[in-house]
Amino acid sequence: MKYLYVLFLGLFLSSNLLKAQDFYLHCGNMLDIQSGKFLKNKTIIVSQNKIKEVKDGFVSKANASDSEIDLKNEYVLPGLIDMHVHIESETNARSYMSDFLDNEADVAFEAARFAEITLMAGFTTVRDLGGTGVNISLRNAINKGVTKGPRIFAAGKSIATTGGHADPTNGRNKKLMGDPGPLEGVVNSPEDGVKAVRQRYKEGADVIKITATGGVLSVAKSGKNPQFTIEEIKAITQTAKDYNMLTAAHAHGDEGMQRAILGGIKTIEHGTFMSDATMELMKKFDVYLVPTITAGKEVAEKAKITGFYPEIVRPKALEVGPQIQETFGKAYKKGVKIAFGTDAGVFPHGINAKEFTYMVEAGMPQLAAIQSATIVNAKLLGVENEIGQLKENFFADIIAVNENPLEKISTLEQVTFVMKDGKIYKN
Repeated sequence: MKYLYVLFLGLFLSSNLLKAQDFYLHCGNMLDIQSGKFLKNKTIIVSQNKIKEVKDGFVSKANASDSEIDLKNEYVLPGLIDMHVHIESETNARSYMSDFLDNEADVAFEAARFAEITLMAGFTTVRDLGGTGVNISLRNAINKGVTKGPRIFAAGKSIATTGGHADPTNGRNKKLMGDPGPLEGVVNSPEDGVKAVRQRYKEGADVIKITATGGVLSVAKSGKNPQFTIEEIKAITQTAKDYNMLTAAHAHGDEGMQRAILGGIKTIEHGTFMSDATMELMKKFDVYLVPTITAGKEVAEKAKITGFYPEIVRPKALEVGPQIQETFGKAYKKGVKIAFGTDAGVFPHGINAKEFTYMVEAGMPQLAAIQSATIVNAKLLGVENEIGQLKENFFADIIAVNENPLEKISTLEQVTFVMKDGKIYKN
């Protein structure tokens, strides 16, 4: 009998020790993102990586192994989603030499640091729109728990045309220039476009990004000329659809935007010189604008510093930078759909939430801005039943701030609590 008692006691203790710890988050103010109201005195029960229940009042923990988290004086929101980052890099005066000096491992170590900074800023999910492919490996490492960072939807290498904004050999001498093709993300025909998408799929990309016009920071003359034919874009988007991949187009110039929209692209990044006609076209084809106002302001400021950018870049930065916020405000008021995205990496990672302030300055209400970084982006990514809300069975991506962001949007720049996938990273 004594032996059986000890055996049962051991089994009881081991089963309790093996039980996963649940978290009871006592939320004084919890945002119902769809109604736009902060609900008073709620308890979010987190089990493993999901929200198990949301209960009225402050519910006590069920087991000694569980933890109660006091957020009674905080404002609790779903984790934020940034639809345009470059997690592998951060632009500085040395950036243009990095391609020649840094190994892939150097890029990876930096990327891991930027990913953790981004997570600590309250962004629990990001869409990485172009790098060397380290972004795919970083996504995998984060998913395995090897390193800390947001949930990443990665584009791998952006797709460009020869000499286009994402041609990796722009600005090099002839000996180093070569003739990159679909393998390196450079295309010059519909057939090339198909192959480039399939190559990105083979490498493990989640989304496809093209550079439909010239860009600001590339070492090339124009920042806004169209760089793809409609036929090339259609080949890319139709192939991406076959592989269930969301498509995005970097675009500053108006003609390139129109081609991208007519070619089947889903999100337009930047949209700097967008005309009224293009805004109407976006509405007609249900295309979203990802504004990246923060990046525009940052490049305009840095262009004033002699030597920060190559001389060919400076006039483009000075022209594009001041225009993005104005275009965004006009597009929003015309009814163009907005998806929150910042272009972090063009500016320091971790200050992504400045974008909210710039959006509100341009006329977007605080709630709409927050929704653009939660339920809107979750829907675009095809995970609207998994992230973007504080609801039962959703992933436990939860953040908190000290003040009401519906009254003071800049409070999102000082996140005090971060939980991602049921694990607390900042408290």
